[in-house]
Amino acid sequence: MFLRKSKNKKTGRTYLSIVHSYWNSEEKKTRSSVIKSLGYLDQLEKEYDDPIAFFTAEAKSMEEQRLKDDACVSFDIKRSEVLALNTDNHKNFGYTALSKIYHDLGIHTFLSNRQRHTNEEYDADTIMKMLVFSRLLAPASKKKSYEGRTHFFEKDNYSLDDVYRSLTFFSRHKNSLQLWINDKIKELYGRDTSLVYYDVTNYYFETDKIENFRKKGISKEHRPNPIVQMGLFMDNKGIPITYQLFPGNTNDCLTYRPNLGRIKKDYGLGKIVVVADKGMTTGDNIWYTLSAGDGYVFSMSVRGADKELKGYVLNEDGYEWLGTEYKRKSRLYPRTIQVTATNGKKMKKTVDEKQVIFYSEKYDKRAKAERAATLAKAQDLIANPGKYTRSTSYGASGYVKNMEFDKETGEILTPGKILELDMEKIREDEALDGYYVLATSEYKETDDRIIEMYRGLWKIEESFRITKSDLEARPVFVSREDHIEAHFLTCFVSLVIARILEMKTEHKYSIGRLLSSLAKSECTHIKENYYLFSYYDDVLKDIGDAFSIKYNHKILTLKEIKNILGNTKK
Repeated sequence: MFLRKSKNKKTGRTYLSIVHSYWNSEEKKTRSSVIKSLGYLDQLEKEYDDPIAFFTAEAKSMEEQRLKDDACVSFDIKRSEVLALNTDNHKNFGYTALSKIYHDLGIHTFLSNRQRHTNEEYDADTIMKMLVFSRLLAPASKKKSYEGRTHFFEKDNYSLDDVYRSLTFFSRHKNSLQLWINDKIKELYGRDTSLVYYDVTNYYFETDKIENFRKKGISKEHRPNPIVQMGLFMDNKGIPITYQLFPGNTNDCLTYRPNLGRIKKDYGLGKIVVVADKGMTTGDNIWYTLSAGDGYVFSMSVRGADKELKGYVLNEDGYEWLGTEYKRKSRLYPRTIQVTATNGKKMKKTVDEKQVIFYSEKYDKRAKAERAATLAKAQDLIANPGKYTRSTSYGASGYVKNMEFDKETGEILTPGKILELDMEKIREDEALDGYYVLATSEYKETDDRIIEMYRGLWKIEESFRITKSDLEARPVFVSREDHIEAHFLTCFVSLVIARILEMKTEHKYSIGRLLSSLAKSECTHIKENYYLFSYYDDVLKDIGDAFSIKYNHKILTLKEIKNILGNTKK
C-alpha cells in the first residue's frame, strides 16, 4: 500500500488516499483500489503537522500488517458482478513439485543453451514445460495441452504453431537431452546400474495410415491400428535411463542389440547385467551380450522349449518346496544356441548358463483361469467362425485345429464343421502352468537371487503401464517422424520426473496417486491478486515435506505464488 496524492487540475487542491496496487492478470496491467480515503491536503494540514509524512507512515504500517501471515483478508464483491466472456480463474499449483525436479535436472539450461544459436523465436523451455507438466497432470493432445496452458503460472505468449515448430527442435536434440538427464541423475540421485532392465512395448496411433514409424505389427493391446515400438532401459532404482523408437513391424528381439550397443557406447555403464523377458531370449542376443563382456538374466518360454527342457521342468527330482505352494530347482547347463554370423549364416555356439526353474501355485491357478476364458472364446469361434478374423481371434485360435486365414483380409476360411479344439495342446499347456524358466550367465548367484533379479522386471512393466494410463501416451495423434520422436521424448521426460517424485516420497504412494493429488492442488483467483485454495491431503503433505513446499495455504497472493515457483527454479 502507498499514499496517493491526486491533484485536481481545476482547483489545484491535492487529495490524499491510501491505495493498494496490484497486477490485473486479465487486463495484463496494474490496477489499484482505494483502501482509505483521507481528504484534501489543505484540510488535513489543520489537524496534522505533516499529513504526508504521517499518512505515508500509516500506509507503510498497513502494508506491513497486510503482509503478516495472520493478517485478515476481506473483499467487497457486488452481487451484480459478472465474469467476462471466456474467463477461467483456475490455476494449478501442484506442478510446483514437478517444476523443482525439472529445474534440478537442468532441462531449462539444456534447452536454452541449444536454442541460443538458432533463429527460432519461440521459447523451447517454456513449451517443453507446458507439454511435460500437462502430460503429468492433465494428459491430452498437443492442441488441448496448448489450450490449457494458462492453468500454469508460466509464460503463455506463444502460438500453437510455435508448439509444433518446437517438436522438430526437440526431436533434433532427443539423444543429447537423454544423456544430459542421465548425467544429472547420476550427480543428484545416483544411478544403480548393477542391474539394467530392458523391455519393449508398442503404442498405437489414432490413424490407420501407414508411414514413418507407423507400421502394422503385433499390438500388445491386440488393436488393428498402426503401432510404433519402444525399447526402454531402466536402472535398478526404477528410473529410466534411455529409450529408442523402432517401426511398428520390428520384432521385439531385434530392438535389443541396437539399444544395448548404444547404451554401452554413450552412457559408459561398464559391465552390466541385463534383465529381460523371453522376447529377448535369442541366440544372437545372448551371444552379443556375452561378447560385450556383460551378463544376462532372461526368462525362457516353457511352452516353446525343446523336449529336453520340458522334461526337466516336469521332472519332480531336485525341486525344493518352500511352503506348500512354491518350489524351485536349478542346474548348470551347457546350452547350444544358434548365432548369426556376419555373412548371414547360422552357426552353433555353446554357452554355459544356469537355468533356474520355479513353480507357483498362484500363477498356476491364474493361468488356468485365463485359459478358461480363452477356451470359451475358442468354442464360440468354432461355432461362429464368421464372427472372427485373425486379429480378433488372437489367443483362442491357438487352441483350434484345422484353421486357415485369408492372407489379405484375415478372415477365417475354414468352415465351422471342420474346426475342433486341439485337446493335446490344451493338456500340454495345462501341465506347464505355473512354471517359469530363467536362464542366466550369472551362475555363481543363488537361485533366490536370480529370481529376485528377474522379479525386478515388474518396475519397467509398470513404467509402460504408467505411460499408457497415467500419462496417456497413446493413441499418438502426431504423424511426422520428428513429431513422433518429440512426443515420446516429452513422455520420457515426464516418466523420469514421475519416478523421481515417487523416489523422493520414499515410494509411499503410486505414481497415479501422486499425480492425482498434484492435479487437485488448484487455486482460484478471487479478486485483486489473491488466490483461494480448496484441496489438501496426506499425499500433498508428504510431497511438500520432500520438496519444502507448503500445499496447505488457504490463500496466497500472486507474488507469493511466484516466489514459491521462483524457488523451484533455483
